[in-house]
Amino acid sequence: MDLKVRYEIEFPINSSPQLLYQYISTPSGLSEWFADNVNSRGEFFTFIWNDSQEKARLASKKTGEKVKFKWVDESSKDTEYFFELHILVDEITKDVSLMVVDFAEKEELGEAKQLWENQISDLKHLIGSV
Repeated sequence: MDLKVRYEIEFPINSSPQLLYQYISTPSGLSEWFADNVNSRGEFFTFIWNDSQEKARLASKKTGEKVKFKWVDESSKDTEYFFELHILVDEITKDVSLMVVDFAEKEELGEAKQLWENQISDLKHLIGSV
């Protein structure tokens, strides 16, 4: 497997942090914008897109602020890759944004960022932040 590079993208979102957190931390919320379907069993989440599925472990969460999912292999062991969704609130303006931390192979970086832009666009439509 090729080495993947870490990247971060920040998306301004017109929403309360509490509402946004529901969409990034629950299987029902994530299945509305991130994947076609999301199932959870304990700390493990299965993300389903068309005919493929990936499994991740909820590695950490801070209520109202962030979630971090670590991708796991077939035997449910953590891999070195994860994605994190972090809600940022500007202390002065109270503007809310969502910071995405993810990994992609160098030659697929543009495509990976575009995919996040599309998914976050879906999320914004869902919560009326367009």
